[in-house]
Amino acid sequence: MDRETDPLDDTGYEADELVVTRRQAEVLALREQGLTQADIADRFGTSRANVANIEASARENAEKARNTVDFLERLRPLVELEIDAHTSLFDVPPMVYSACDEADIKVSSSAVDLVQTVRSEAGEAISGNVVTEPVRVLVTESGDVRVVRD
Repeated sequence: MDRETDPLDDTGYEADELVVTRRQAEVLALREQGLTQADIADRFGTSRANVANIEASARENAEKARNTVDFLERLRPLVELEIDAHTSLFDVPPMVYSACDEADIKVSSSAVDLVQTVRSEAGEAISGNVVTEPVRVLVTESGDVRVVRD
């Protein structure tokens, strides 16, 4: 890089620890700092179109990484709880908290957030404030909650 500071210096990550290439990480870091694609192209001595392609690939790689983590967490959640049809959404948080207490896991969501997560991730399995089809609530070691329709 031309006499500029390394955009990864302040992130706490080395490029080889990421699922994006060094150049992709640099572009993402510079975009977060407010630089335009044209600014970055000038800095790297390339075209804006090339920077746009690098950024798009980086964001695609990041989404795949998120999906992979989600996939792995669903393979082996520490808590898995079946929520039966006809269950009130407002009964779900105490059920989840109780199961997590038994597994010694701290849920990272408030009761309100937990209801919202179930409502949004269960989709058509929710009608009003009632679960209409069974869903599974999965809680990871870090306390993150996922909802899967059966």
